[in-house]
Amino acid sequence: MTTNSFSASLISIVADLSARMSAEQRYQRLLEHLCRIFPCDAAALLRFENHCLIPLAVNGLSEDTLGRRFVVSEHPRLAQILASTQSVRFAADSDLPDPYDGLIETDNDQLLVHDCMGVTLFIDGEPWGVLTLDALTPGIFDNIDPLQLNTFISLTAATVKAAGLIASLEQRVRYATQTLFKENTDHDMIGDSDCMRKLRNEISIVAPSELAVLILGETGVGKELVALRIHMESNRADQVMVYVNCAALPESIAESELFGHIKGAFSGAISDRTGKFELANGGTIFLDEIGELPLSIQAKLLRTLQNGEIQRVGSDKQIKVNVRVIAATNRNLQQEVAAGLFRPDLYHRLAVYPMQVPALRERGKDVLLLAGAFLEKNQQRLGVKKLRLDQDARKALLDYHWPGNIRELEHLLSRVALKSATPENRQADFITISLAYLDIVPKPLNAPHVDAVLDSSTALPASIDFKNTVDEFQRQLIQQQLAAQQGNMAATARVLGLDRGNFHRLLKRLAIK
Repeated sequence: MTTNSFSASLISIVADLSARMSAEQRYQRLLEHLCRIFPCDAAALLRFENHCLIPLAVNGLSEDTLGRRFVVSEHPRLAQILASTQSVRFAADSDLPDPYDGLIETDNDQLLVHDCMGVTLFIDGEPWGVLTLDALTPGIFDNIDPLQLNTFISLTAATVKAAGLIASLEQRVRYATQTLFKENTDHDMIGDSDCMRKLRNEISIVAPSELAVLILGETGVGKELVALRIHMESNRADQVMVYVNCAALPESIAESELFGHIKGAFSGAISDRTGKFELANGGTIFLDEIGELPLSIQAKLLRTLQNGEIQRVGSDKQIKVNVRVIAATNRNLQQEVAAGLFRPDLYHRLAVYPMQVPALRERGKDVLLLAGAFLEKNQQRLGVKKLRLDQDARKALLDYHWPGNIRELEHLLSRVALKSATPENRQADFITISLAYLDIVPKPLNAPHVDAVLDSSTALPASIDFKNTVDEFQRQLIQQQLAAQQGNMAATARVLGLDRGNFHRLLKRLAIK
């Protein structure tokens, strides 16, 4: 590119990046311009944090790349780039493993011999991250003008700094007294879909307040992660967050677990015990599966929320507690209230700010980002080289209904990683995961759950034993729903529209354990 045309392009790029947009959109636009000006097939912008390089934008790489976390010590090319103050180029025959092997989008999912280079971006003298360029044609970077490249790198650094300043300014205007949330990469809410952006925005609105939050959503959507994010963005972030699984609290000990007891309060109370609310004093308490809490305990919980006081079992003393309450459930509490299974006054106390977490099937290509993150974790856990999804596998993940949501995706990819880590595959530069590895069958989003039950195994014989046939149908339907609800008996009973007592009696009659 001539000097004049490059200058004209640069002016156009600056004008484009000056438009109002999110930091993610600005980074993506920057990479698109980069790939138009310079002869590269793929580019990535990665932020350096907690010994990892985290992709913020990619162009020409598979979408699951955005969900990955590249531990610098495990990727010598990235480590070499990060250690240098100059651009670093790797020869086509370099024996250093390429972090993007199998991630560049090609027709056959195979990465050809290519040119590769990268540079560290410095913001205020500190390494902020790296910019990488890859090309499928060896030697094509020979034609890059060093001056033009350095100019674009300077523009990239300026864009990153401007995006950071804009984000910081917006945050200060919105919450002048709030301490900025410092993200923990282990607790990232991965996803870039519209519904996830809306969810993040809701979190940023409610987190600095003291309002009670009720998180709603199906099993496995990540309600606990949302609760943690609310706590970490709140003014109580430096205080404790106490987790309580209400579904695992037997009614006989629920009051003691929540509010504590004194020595001698009941048989077995050999010493004083501090309850969860006291432990959470000054911080946050997260009441997961709140819909499973027995009615008798709901009344005592309501008193605590109303008065800010608890009373240990066996004691007459009132103890003041200052606790922010976040609750979560996969049940429709309004229906539970109408059915007399949940106290309406407690529901209104908890649902001051209701928040719906979207199901995985509603999040579009977020599935691939999450898949990338889970595969990266599994390859580290199993000590294998790069795990990559081929195009058919990626399409299957996008087409699947995900009744078990993110938890089902995580378990699926853990199985896939284990099955693919054969001795033969471990010798390859990277392991390609094909559709054959995925034990899922895509189906229409609105397909009834019973479709999977009414298969050839339940075809009716010429002479019908009505009772046994109906029992077998019920058995398969219940087992299917138990699997979809991760073994949660109460959730399965609700899905099937059965009273919990009747459901347990049915399980016993059908010999389902």
